[in-house]
Amino acid sequence: MGGVALAPLLGGGLLSGPAAAQDLRYFRIGTGTTSGTYFPIGGLIANAISNPPGSRPCDKGGSCGIPGLIVVAQASNGSVDNVEMLRAGTVEAGFAQADVAYWAYSGTGSFTGKRPFTELRSLGMLYAEAIQIVVRSDGFIDRMADLKGRSISLGEEGSGTLVEARLILDAYGLSESTITPLYLKPGTAADRLAKGELDGFFMVGGYPVAAVSDVAARVPIRLVPLDGEPADRLLRSQRFYIEQEIPANAYPGSATTPTLSLGAELLTRADRDPDLIYGVVRALWHENTRRVLADGHPQGRNFDPARAVANVSVPLHPGAERFYREAGLLGSAANEPARPPAGATDTPAATGDKAGNGNPPAEKSTPGKSSEDKPPR
Repeated sequence: MGGVALAPLLGGGLLSGPAAAQDLRYFRIGTGTTSGTYFPIGGLIANAISNPPGSRPCDKGGSCGIPGLIVVAQASNGSVDNVEMLRAGTVEAGFAQADVAYWAYSGTGSFTGKRPFTELRSLGMLYAEAIQIVVRSDGFIDRMADLKGRSISLGEEGSGTLVEARLILDAYGLSESTITPLYLKPGTAADRLAKGELDGFFMVGGYPVAAVSDVAARVPIRLVPLDGEPADRLLRSQRFYIEQEIPANAYPGSATTPTLSLGAELLTRADRDPDLIYGVVRALWHENTRRVLADGHPQGRNFDPARAVANVSVPLHPGAERFYREAGLLGSAANEPARPPAGATDTPAATGDKAGNGNPPAEKSTPGKSSEDKPPR
């Protein structure tokens, strides 16, 4: 079984007084691998918005979630896995990269041939996650072309990392047949890189990603830049990509590295109770929750409700839309979320939209990211 982060018994009442034991409800969030970013962020959210009986009140520093709600951060393979669990109804919410969410919703891209998941809904964009290609400093890999013939982990099946790795390889004139591909979870890939058993690995996540920090503490590493004409072409063709820089020393000894990033969204199904989703989103953006997130993980400082609905990849859930409208974040044409048409058949490459998922397009000072992960479930 994969990791599960259960919220501790603390919190407070956002909507009413303490809930009776018979009113307890569980809300499962599909996250990612325990060595990525989704899982720790999901655990912080679960802890912050769970509100079991006897919890400390919101106005006294406790949880500001729905009374009686127990939120569970459930480890998974990442974006694709989370979407499929939402489709099957085995989780109430899940993290996913914006492009993965859009492709699932429209039945395009990596979901071509599957029934469009038109019931998929967004609770908002949380932060951006960077595409990172990690190699050893002594491995003579300085640019994407140097990956040819090397053993490279592209991420596990079911992860968003694997989806992005294939797009990136193709853009730079490479493929799974021109490298020696492996499909490893981040922790395993990091360990093999440190031991010299692997030449590099892809990781999509909000830096610092635990797996990358781990290998950087053992051997000198570098991040391969994503720049030049191939990166420009991806920015033109993939509507959810954003130009970004990973700053120097994001990992020990790493240099400033240009890359691409995309938004991490929290998703649910259209048939979830609007009042429940409203309460979850309201608790998510409460100042107490944002404080917990900012103190608990570097990416937590990038949570910003003002950017949560800017060009989300799928329609907002009615409960989430109600919250954002009440908060003054919806209402004008300038800030209405993007609504991809149900049953759309165009691929993301045909959109030509360089805008991101609620993140300022090349805001290089803003670390945006989150990761694709995979843990044993």
